[in-house]
Amino acid sequence: MTELNGIVLSRLPVLPLRGLTAFPNMIVHFDVGRMMSIRALEAAMKNGQTIFLTAQRELKTDTPTPSDLYQIGTICQIRQILRLPGDNIRVLVEGKTRALAHNFIAAEKDEDCMYAEVEELEDYVYGVTERRAQALVRTAQERFGEYAQYASRLSPDVELTVAEGGDPGYLADYIAQNIPVDVAAKQEILEELGITRRLVMVIRMLGEETEVLKIENEIQDELKTQIDKNQKEYYLREQIKVIQTELGEQDVAAEAESYRTRVLDLKLPKECEDKLIREVDRFAKLSGSTAEQGVVRTYLDTVLDLPWNKKSEERHDLAEAQAILDRDHYGMEKVKERIMEFLAVKSLAPDLKGQVLCLVGPPGVGKTSIAKSVAEAMGRNYTRMSLGGVRDEADIRGHRKTYIGAMPGRIMDALRRAGTSNPLILLDEIDKMGNDFRGDPASAMLEVLDTEQ
Repeated sequence: MTELNGIVLSRLPVLPLRGLTAFPNMIVHFDVGRMMSIRALEAAMKNGQTIFLTAQRELKTDTPTPSDLYQIGTICQIRQILRLPGDNIRVLVEGKTRALAHNFIAAEKDEDCMYAEVEELEDYVYGVTERRAQALVRTAQERFGEYAQYASRLSPDVELTVAEGGDPGYLADYIAQNIPVDVAAKQEILEELGITRRLVMVIRMLGEETEVLKIENEIQDELKTQIDKNQKEYYLREQIKVIQTELGEQDVAAEAESYRTRVLDLKLPKECEDKLIREVDRFAKLSGSTAEQGVVRTYLDTVLDLPWNKKSEERHDLAEAQAILDRDHYGMEKVKERIMEFLAVKSLAPDLKGQVLCLVGPPGVGKTSIAKSVAEAMGRNYTRMSLGGVRDEADIRGHRKTYIGAMPGRIMDALRRAGTSNPLILLDEIDKMGNDFRGDPASAMLEVLDTEQ
C-alpha cells in the first residue's frame, strides 16, 4: 500500500473485462483466455487473491492499454479458478468495493501483468429521508416487476431477491448486475456513489428496457400470428386436397397449379399476369361438374398458347427480297415495285406501325402466293386467314366467355398457328364478307386494321 495526499492506495493486478461489469457484493463468473488476464490471475493468487476488475471501453480491443480501460472498477476476491479444456480458465469472483484507479502501471516484462494503484470508494447518502429511500425501493421493485413480465430469460431467484427489497445501494447494484444492458450504461451506475441517485438511474433504465421489450414482444406476436395464419392456410389446403381426392377432383387442383406455374414462367406484364392469376384462382375453386370450369379452361389454354415472348428476327435485305420476288413471280412489275417500296420504308423505320398492303385482282393472278413470298423475304412466319363467307362479328372479335363453347376470334387463332408475335397475316377474300342480323364483320375488321383503335 502507498499513500498519496492522505489517500491510501493499494497496488493490485488489473484484469480487463470485455462486455461485462462487476459490482460490489455480487458473485460474478466469467471465462478468461487472454494471456494478460491469465497473468493477472496468477499475480492475484500470490497477493491474497485480491484483484481489480474494470471494463474496457471497446469490445474489439484485444490488448487494451490504460487509456482503453475505465478508471472506476471493482476490487474483487477470487473464490474459485477452474481450468477448462484448451487454454481457457473459468473464474468465480466476489465483488468487495468500488475503487478508483489513480494510475495504471503497464507490464514491464512479457511475463508480467498490468497493475493499478487504486483507492477504495465508499457509498454515501446525504439529504435523503428514510421515507424517500423506501419509496425509491418500492418504485424500483414495481418497475422490475413490469420488466420481469416481458423478460423471458430472467431467473426466478433474481425476482425473489428484488422482491425482498433491502438496502437501496445493494438493490441498485443487484438489478444492474442482472439485466442485459450495455456496458456503458452499467458503468454509469457503477461510477455513481450516491445511493439514491444510483437507484433513480436504475429505475429510469428499467423503464426504458421495459418499453423496448414491449416493442420486441409485439413484433414477436405479429410474427407468430403470421406464422399461425400460414400454418392454418396450409392445414386447410391439405384438407381440401383430401376432400378433392375423395370426390375424384384432385386433378383440378393439380391442373390449377400447373396453369399457375405456366403463367409465372411466361414473365408477362403485371396487368396481364394479375388477370391470368385471378382466372387460375377461379378455375381452382370451380367444381368439375360446372360448365363454367370448361369455359375458364378453354380461355386459359388459348391465352397460354399464344406466342407471348416468341418473335422472329426480321430481315431488311432489299436485294435478297427482290431476288425472291423475281424467283417466285414473273412480270407483275408494278406490284413488286410497290412491295419493294413497302420493304424499303420498313427497313428505314422498323418501328413504324400501321403498314397494311391491299392486293386487288381477279382470282388466280397470284395475290395469295405473292404474300407468301413477302413473308419469306422479310423472314417472318406466314399464316393465311380466309374471310370468305364470314357473317358473324364473333368470328373476328371472338365469342364472349359466358357462352358454352366460346372460341377466340380468327385473328388470335392465326397468331397461335403462326407461333410468333410478329407474323405476316394474309386476310384472304376480305371482299367476300357479308353482314346479317348477327352484325357486320367488315366493320369489326376496323379494329384489326386501324392501329389507332
